[in-house]
Amino acid sequence: MAQAVEKGTLFVVSAPSGAGKTSLVTALLEDDRQIGVSVSHTTRGKRTGEQDGVNYHFVSHETFEAMIRDNEFLEYADVFGNYYGTSQVWVEQTLSAGRDVILEIDWQGAAQVRRLMPDCVGIFIVPPSPEVLKARLVGRGTDAPEVVARRLKEAGEECSHALEFDYLVVNDVFDTALGQLKAIVESQRLRIASQQVRHSELLRRLTSGV
Repeated sequence: MAQAVEKGTLFVVSAPSGAGKTSLVTALLEDDRQIGVSVSHTTRGKRTGEQDGVNYHFVSHETFEAMIRDNEFLEYADVFGNYYGTSQVWVEQTLSAGRDVILEIDWQGAAQVRRLMPDCVGIFIVPPSPEVLKARLVGRGTDAPEVVARRLKEAGEECSHALEFDYLVVNDVFDTALGQLKAIVESQRLRIASQQVRHSELLRRLTSGV
């Protein structure tokens, strides 16, 4: 008899720009090969060095809008005239195979995902203070002052939705925040529903007597 496969967990990670979300998720993925990361579809042009199917699935507006009509996206958004979206089919297939999935999306996308997949685990990452957030945004050296000002303003709106998530991680010391992110993932894997499937034979033997 084939052993039952416990369905993976969908982790949804959101944060204001400059909180360090991408760095934390990248470090987590490097250390944990049991988590798959979704490759989004987008209608924006391919940038130098980007690969189709690796960085994004690059599609036309017509193709993307047809996928919207066919309800193929778990979440999608129009950002400055270009669409970005997460394939619902890929996510569901990956979870059904017993592998966890992590999505890096904004709070609005996270709300869309929760409506379709209420069992997802939401994680919100914040900086330790507004001053640190501003220093990080300025320190990038890639944004004009007006862009930094806009991102700081947007951060306030984004952080107002933090309590809609299941977990809050304060990214002050990077290694500490990464450890907390790993702990959240591990805690989900240790839930009784998951362990019951993974260790069904052990539990059967223990409960039937030595």
